[in-house]
This record gives sequence, structure tokens and C-alpha cells, in this order.
Amino acid sequence: MQFPWQKPREYFTEEQKALLVSAIQSAEQRTSGEVRLFVEGRCRYVDALERAVEVFHQLGMERTAERNATLLYLAMDDHQAAVYGDKGIHEKVGPQYWQDTVRAMLDEFRHAHLVEGICLGIGRLGEALHRYFPYDAATDKNELPDDIVFGK
Repeated sequence: MQFPWQKPREYFTEEQKALLVSAIQSAEQRTSGEVRLFVEGRCRYVDALERAVEVFHQLGMERTAERNATLLYLAMDDHQAAVYGDKGIHEKVGPQYWQDTVRAMLDEFRHAHLVEGICLGIGRLGEALHRYFPYDAATDKNELPDDIVFGK
């Protein structure tokens, strides 16, 4: 439980945060798709994917023009991770892609490479988005913020 006068927990240094935001921006450079990172301490559900879906909609990520937004979800204290993609990208890559991405991240996490694992996941999302939703200078706009979203 966090009291109003308590400072939120810091999971990353300022340098790590900058690296993660840079990874998001790099992933989005070659695509019209969107990547977001949501980090919180505890997952309210048994299944992190259910929480990722809830967060996805709370952030209004389903409102992208091509329905090609992706969310990388982390519950740090519970050691849970999930990746969720909107209808447009999910129809292209299927559920196995998301599972493989989480598995690759978890492998990095097991070796104490937290930031590297997150960057790996972000990079994988960017590659899939680039493949199916390549960047078009004439029409592309950044539809969602690139910052890290921190929950409780």
C-alpha cells in the first residue's frame, strides 16, 4: 500500500528511462504503429495479459487509425510480463508472436538484464510493426506518447 505522502517507487534510473524511451522512439521510426510501455508494482489479476488488455483500453490505445498499437506490460514485484497488440497487428502476427516476445524478454530478465530485456521486447514489437505497417512520411503521425507509463 502506498500512502499519499510516499514517493512512487523508482524502478529505473534516469539513464535507463532515457534508454527505454529511446528504444520506443527507434521502434516507431520505421512504422506507423505505436509502442507503449506500462510498468507497475503488482498485477491486479492472476493473468498479466488480462491486466495488459485493461491498461491498453484505459490508455485509449485502441483509437489508433490502423488499430496497430502495442503495449508491453510489466508488474515488477510480481515478476509478470505481457505483450498485447490491437486488432490490426494481432491479425498479422497472431498470439504465438506475443508469447515468443515475452519468452525472449523473460530469458533476459533471468540473467538480470531487465532494461536489455525490455529493449529487446520493444525492438521485436517495432520489427513486427515495420513489417506490416511500414512508415509513410506523407501520412504518419505519432498518435500516442512515447513516454513510460507508471502505475501503482
